[in-house]
Amino acid sequence: MGVLAGRTALVTGASRGIGRGIAERLGRDGARVAVHYGTNERAAKETVAAIEAAGGSAFAIGVELGRPGDAGSLWEEFDRHADGLDILVNNAAIGSTSPIEEIGEEEYDRAFAVNVKAPFFVVKQGAARLRDGGRIINISSGLARSAGMPHNVAYAMTKAALDVLSRDLSKVLGPRGITVNSVAPGIIDTDNTAELLHHSPDGWARAAAFSALGRVGEPADVADVVAFLASDAGRWVTGSWVDATGGSLT
Repeated sequence: MGVLAGRTALVTGASRGIGRGIAERLGRDGARVAVHYGTNERAAKETVAAIEAAGGSAFAIGVELGRPGDAGSLWEEFDRHADGLDILVNNAAIGSTSPIEEIGEEEYDRAFAVNVKAPFFVVKQGAARLRDGGRIINISSGLARSAGMPHNVAYAMTKAALDVLSRDLSKVLGPRGITVNSVAPGIIDTDNTAELLHHSPDGWARAAAFSALGRVGEPADVADVVAFLASDAGRWVTGSWVDATGGSLT
């Protein structure tokens, strides 16, 4: 049996990219996985099918985050399929690539609504469902602790706020044996980074050069870190910011 057998996990934004990689890994480890999606139902069902094809168990729940009442709607959908939670991964996020001179209030507010407000209220309303000894893992970004990328300033700010949430929640939920951590990826090969990686003939090589390991990351690289924190082996790690950038910040 897998190390997460008998546990239930919810991964937001799990229809593709890093979220899908995390959902599939937790499924392989034995967890029953709630695959959340915002609008892409087809992709979410593909993630569910992939988990089931590997011998796991999963179900999809669709709620668009960043809207009033979104957390309540998410948990209503979840409750139709499960009666408790052991692992919550707040992965759903949207980017913001406008420089500070050009970003408008609508883009700024939308980034904070999805990347900060949504996970805050998902945790707030989900804490009663999370069993003692559970796990909360917030997907941050290496950009929260790096400088020199002015096109990502608003996005980086949202991830820094998420890191504060992880740190403070670790104290709030620690008495229940619940760990809370942030995992910060660097450049990962997903649909969201396709333009960056392929915008020029040397785009991939330039991205790989950021990493001390000399390559672009894969969703599985992040998923493996999350799987460790979700398991019993990660029981003594909480309130931490885990660098999963492949050494991009060194």
